[in-house]
Amino acid sequence: MKIRRTGVGRGGEEYAGVDWFRMAAAVMVIAIHTAPFSGISSTADQLVTYGACRVAVPFFFMTTGYFVLGSWMKSGFRQTGRAAGSLKKTLKLYLAAVILYFPVSIYAGNVPDSPGKLLKDLIFDGTFYHLWYFPAVLIGSVLVMLLLRAMSLRKVMAVTFLLYLLGLGGDSWYGLAADVPGMETFYRALFTVSSYTRNGIFFAPFFLALGVWIRKEGCPERSKRASLTGGLAVSLCLMLAEGYISFYFNLQRHNSMYLFLPPVMYCLFQLLLMMPGKAPRWTRDISMLVYIIHPAVLILLRGAAGATGMTELMVGNPMIQFLTVSAASLAAAAAIGTGMKYLPRIRRNGEKT
Repeated sequence: MKIRRTGVGRGGEEYAGVDWFRMAAAVMVIAIHTAPFSGISSTADQLVTYGACRVAVPFFFMTTGYFVLGSWMKSGFRQTGRAAGSLKKTLKLYLAAVILYFPVSIYAGNVPDSPGKLLKDLIFDGTFYHLWYFPAVLIGSVLVMLLLRAMSLRKVMAVTFLLYLLGLGGDSWYGLAADVPGMETFYRALFTVSSYTRNGIFFAPFFLALGVWIRKEGCPERSKRASLTGGLAVSLCLMLAEGYISFYFNLQRHNSMYLFLPPVMYCLFQLLLMMPGKAPRWTRDISMLVYIIHPAVLILLRGAAGATGMTELMVGNPMIQFLTVSAASLAAAAAIGTGMKYLPRIRRNGEKT
């Protein structure tokens, strides 16, 4: 997601690692929605798609926490207008995406049939299956900003982690949490308001706050690279094992949240900050465009496959579907990004003539 920068990294460097990883995270989201390894084995699909690729959305939350909320806190809470401006842009992007996918929702018969369902979709679930991210980052950001105004960052981390643990009980560890007296009733009531706990209350706030925490810590020393790499390797292995165990024993209600995801994200983001050099500015725009348009690209490719008699190859093979959707989404996002870049120039030239 494109974020207004307030500074550069160590030695005047841009955030090359973070910016390049935006592209990888966008492709990971496509993988989550196409399950490329499901044609190979359910184990591979769980470990790669619903295990390793689950770092994508927390990463996007952390970029907002690091660049937007972190900058706001470092300014002594004086740059409220700048932070609010960034969130306002996110809100506009969300509304544009809602409008973009509204015809698809009508065609699929997924238009809310009551005001309550409409509010549920707009505030928590998203009006299309991938759009939940936008209300999550907006609500989570407001919540973290309010908490930072009321208490220390350390306490904010504690509060948001407790919320994350509650969300975890309604996600990958639901099968265990629901057996705790009173918890099944709690989650049943919660799921009438939000279909999942991966939302702006239980999921987003902790990773937004973690981004703020890392911003406050400053860029890590290069001497920590080995320990961070080791920490990432260990925590990632533990997270994959956790995901597989909860999958194997049918404990998952969903699979977005894991107990070992926070240490994975902490180590990963720190290592990305340590990468030297500059990344092209287009990585910030293209990654979010890919996130927004890839379901539409998926629908169009399925239609084209049906029209050309290639459904078995293009849709029946999950890996082929993933590769084609990724390639087409990247190409479409690049074309849209280029058009948006040159449109103001074309308008100015037109006005001159």
